[in-house]
Amino acid sequence: MYLSRYLLPIAREAPREAEIVSHQLMLRSGMIRQQAAGIYSWLPLGLKVLRRIERIVREEQDRAGAIEILMPTIQSADLWRESGRYDAYGKEMLRIEDRHEREMLFGPTNEEMVTDIFRTYVKSYKDLPLNLYHVQWKFRDEVRPRFGVMRSREFLMKDAYSFDLDQAGARHSYNRMFVAYLRTFARLGLKAIPMRADTGPIGGDLSHEFIILASTGESEVFCHKDFLEMTTPPADVDFDDAGVLQAIVNDWTGRYAATSEMHDTAAFAALPEAEQVSARGIEVGHIFYFGTKYSAAMGARVMGPDGHEHEVHMGSYGIGPSRLVAALIEASHDEAGIVWPDAVAPFDVAILNLRSGDAGTDAACRDLYGACARAGLDPLYDDRDERAGAKFATADLIGVPWQVIVGPKGLAEGKVELKRRASGERVSLTPDEALRRVSAL
Repeated sequence: MYLSRYLLPIAREAPREAEIVSHQLMLRSGMIRQQAAGIYSWLPLGLKVLRRIERIVREEQDRAGAIEILMPTIQSADLWRESGRYDAYGKEMLRIEDRHEREMLFGPTNEEMVTDIFRTYVKSYKDLPLNLYHVQWKFRDEVRPRFGVMRSREFLMKDAYSFDLDQAGARHSYNRMFVAYLRTFARLGLKAIPMRADTGPIGGDLSHEFIILASTGESEVFCHKDFLEMTTPPADVDFDDAGVLQAIVNDWTGRYAATSEMHDTAAFAALPEAEQVSARGIEVGHIFYFGTKYSAAMGARVMGPDGHEHEVHMGSYGIGPSRLVAALIEASHDEAGIVWPDAVAPFDVAILNLRSGDAGTDAACRDLYGACARAGLDPLYDDRDERAGAKFATADLIGVPWQVIVGPKGLAEGKVELKRRASGERVSLTPDEALRRVSAL
């Protein structure tokens, strides 16, 4: 993409109401535009990051055996009355009527609808286990939306729902998602720590929030320092091997980790002081087993191997891709702007022409741009008639992982400058060497 043809509305300063770093930088870098309280348009740069996050989330859901569907945003109130949640949900639910005065709602979540789909088509234990997921916009009418897309009213959610014959099967489905989440966040460049979460009236130990540590995090969290060095499960992990998955889950839940709501001061204090980590954290995912809560209320049963009907055991598993964009920025930024991990950056490399209009630098930049595209990279070419400082500032602000700086002096020696955004390291290389360095990562 040529920057002169791209919609990238850079702002010198963020509005006063932008309280946290991610909100400030998303507005300054032209990723989003606020349309109403807690509601945002995603501009080209922001949408590219969002789509890259979605791709990784989908790949890991698919790898774990989940099957993608797509449910509508508008739901019938009747389904929610079946589960008993329509009146209990509260003012966060946006209730509406259609032209025929039928009561509808803008879905804040999809347990009822996916249970309805399941009970319509699945009748036998032979069709289990089953995990259905989708990536869809949701709406919750927060009383005080704030922090940009970190806590907005409209947000993109990946929500998955598992169905099993019994609790043992449900635990294996839960473990599948647990491991899938570890892999997902690691691929996004995040170290996510699973922390035990409240299971409410259902009880048990099958509920975890996945927390990343960030100095600007929403709440205080406490964990063992070993989490900072733990190894992510490999891509070839066998999701059908219940023993292997349980061992991974045991390893990742065998050390102290808790949010402030679940914090046990005495248990944490019992750790050697050198092993204690107390920090701020951001929730990036939540997985939850809720048993037969919805299947019992909505008649989702299957015929078991014993010839009797059984209410299926269910779990739900959420990741917010739109929230993750902000969380990534909170975890990875500096005074100059965003520092994207390679996997989610909107562009792989920025080509900065320090003298646009010069025949030599123009030709070299066009050649590099074409070579990057042929190598499977996604390049951004800053061909604007702007001073060098403005181009450096833009590239740093939007956080592209690599910058190839092309100027007349370097070209006279057959060289360009390659800058790594995360470290600031600069090296002088030939264009071919620079391309090979970028392509290698």
